Amino acid sequence: MNEPVHIRIAEASDARQIMAVINSAFKVAEEFFCFEDRITLEEVERLFTTGTFLVAESDRVLVGCVYVELKDGDRSYLGLLSVDPSQQQSGLGSLLMMAAEKHCREMGCRFMDIWIVNIRTELTPFYQRRGYVETGTLPFPPEVQTKQPCHFITMAKPL
Repeated sequence: MNEPVHIRIAEASDARQIMAVINSAFKVAEEFFCFEDRITLEEVERLFTTGTFLVAESDRVLVGCVYVELKDGDRSYLGLLSVDPSQQQSGLGSLLMMAAEKHCREMGCRFMDIWIVNIRTELTPFYQRRGYVETGTLPFPPEVQTKQPCHFITMAKPL
């Protein structure tokens, strides 16, 4: 990261840029098993009604984002952690994770849940280094066509 990064809560007007960052990041990481873009503009707009996006900006350009949602009780969910491919391996993903965890802690949550795709083998160690432990598995959405079978690994950590 060359320029200072500012992390803030996203506004609805950020939806198109959020979609672009998510799709560019996931294309690099998931094109070996996914056929389509990760998310549509309509899906991003719908997520604004159920949770919060935190965005990272550098020189007023959106370079990363993460989605968090408060769940029942004291749990929260983190997903769609995305960093522009030109900024990956810079620590920005970790900054977004810490900001998301802090945000959820401040909202009264005591646990963070994540779902990762089992064939993205680099993700388990990334999240384990941040204190997450495996808690189970879930099926991949049947409506999402993939090039090979896959499922979710669920992970969680206390906040």
